[in-house]
Amino acid sequence: MARFDHREFLRLFEPKLVSVLREGYGLQALRADAIAGLTVAIVALPLAMALAIASGSTPETGLHTAIVAGFLISALGGSRVQIGGPTAAFIPVVFVVLQQHGAGGLILCTLLAGLILIAAGLLRLGTLMRYMPQPVITGFTAGIAVSIFSSQVKDALGLEMDQVPAEFLERWSAYGERLGTLQPAALAMTVLGLAVIVGLRRWRPKWPGFLIALAASTLATTLLALPADTIGTRFGELPATLPRFEFPRIPFDRTLELLPSALTIAFLAGVESLLSAVVADGMTGGRHRSNGELVAQGVANVGSALFGGLPATGALARTATNVRAGGRTPVAGMLHAVFLLLFMLLLAPLMRYVPLAALAAVLLVVAWNMSEVENFRTTLSAPWGDRLVLLLTFFLTVLLDLTIAIQAGVVLAAFVFMFRMAESVEASSGVRTSLDESGDEKPHAGETDLGQRAQLPDGVEAYQIGGPLFFGAANRLDTLLDQFFEPPKVLILRMRLVPVIDASGVHALRALTGRCHRKGIALIVSGLQDQPNRVIAKMRLEQGPGELHFASDFARAVKLAASIVEREAGPPAPGRSE
Repeated sequence: MARFDHREFLRLFEPKLVSVLREGYGLQALRADAIAGLTVAIVALPLAMALAIASGSTPETGLHTAIVAGFLISALGGSRVQIGGPTAAFIPVVFVVLQQHGAGGLILCTLLAGLILIAAGLLRLGTLMRYMPQPVITGFTAGIAVSIFSSQVKDALGLEMDQVPAEFLERWSAYGERLGTLQPAALAMTVLGLAVIVGLRRWRPKWPGFLIALAASTLATTLLALPADTIGTRFGELPATLPRFEFPRIPFDRTLELLPSALTIAFLAGVESLLSAVVADGMTGGRHRSNGELVAQGVANVGSALFGGLPATGALARTATNVRAGGRTPVAGMLHAVFLLLFMLLLAPLMRYVPLAALAAVLLVVAWNMSEVENFRTTLSAPWGDRLVLLLTFFLTVLLDLTIAIQAGVVLAAFVFMFRMAESVEASSGVRTSLDESGDEKPHAGETDLGQRAQLPDGVEAYQIGGPLFFGAANRLDTLLDQFFEPPKVLILRMRLVPVIDASGVHALRALTGRCHRKGIALIVSGLQDQPNRVIAKMRLEQGPGELHFASDFARAVKLAASIVEREAGPPAPGRSE
């Protein structure tokens, strides 16, 4: 039994910052990281406020999240270039939690999600994230994009509404009822913001389009004295102070009620952060520590909650911006949080003039980028099962709930996978085989079942299984004996092409043995691979004379079958010689 190596275990969670400092960190690297951190902070400033407002919170909450969680994710994470903070994926679930349970409920959800992420990392579940079906990811990502788009209609058009309903259909019904309150000034600021962002992306892609769009819209609103809602008119002046650490009043008695939302937040944070880390590895040639990244995400979410912040995770767009700007170590992400703090302390009095329509324009662009229309269209060309998973996850995300959508999508994807695996299992009376020089079986292409039966002794039949014999395909053995016009004396079940067997497969094999015994048929299993051989032995499906026999290959199985037939026939009856 292998000894537990605690040093190797701890190395899985060693922050990349420690690795960088061990390798040596100089002034040149600091200069590059500082430039990258400043660039990312400029991009993150409008996003943090816009995401917080879209989630139903206040703009300073988004900034606090980006500062606290962003610093912790970079300092403790398993990626050299990951940038963390609030992201658009959390908007639907955070909006609902705030509406139903208030700020205390959201803080509890974020704390629970952080603890779940820490546990997932310590249990080394980070590697399991790679098994998340792509149609599920594409479906709920596109669904979140539609939800974000629909949540911004009020501010984009300047509609006069006290509260925006959380449900998709009710929300659009409310928009229709209040369409007459549209403010031309708000619509103009939305169009201006979109035009600036899209134009700069086309002609000056390296410029900070989000920040320039906010500055242009703010300047136009102020100089022209436009009657458009701003951060100041809705939220008042932003506090130019450090985030305050406090343990708020939390409704712990509602933990079970909030647990599904916490699991959703943890799932989203884990998936998005690891996807971002994988993309970053492709851009830098590095390799992240997935389990260490999950632990860091968990600590960051706990920290964000204790400072009254929102859920946080690795942000793909900001991480890519960091890499393109020259960031190569976690110091860039830590400096991005420091620069955001400085922006908040110095620019808070000016942020009150930012029109909400401009922030809506920023999120409309984020929603479009998040929708990945081309990826969605490509997945619609996939096999029917993938299309069904995609559409189910998408519509459930939009119309019902993200938690239900993910659960239903994963379950349906599992059933589709099982169906495909079961369909891939080939069950037939086999092909004729011979032995090569090493003793392995070599099938003759094009030989018919009749050709194989011709080489078998009288009273012997052979049946071949190809593919994994698991619970989805184990029923193939139920009707096996019905394939023969006359019950044979010996049945050879060829399993050389079965790489894996599970408990259901062994149970089906045991049931087949019983049916053969009742019909007086001896069963021979030939060519077992290592995994099926081990599982059958552990589940004590044992060889028994006249019932079940094992043979290492088909040739030996044929010889054993011939001897059984000959033994059952007995000596020839005495009589006259011809």
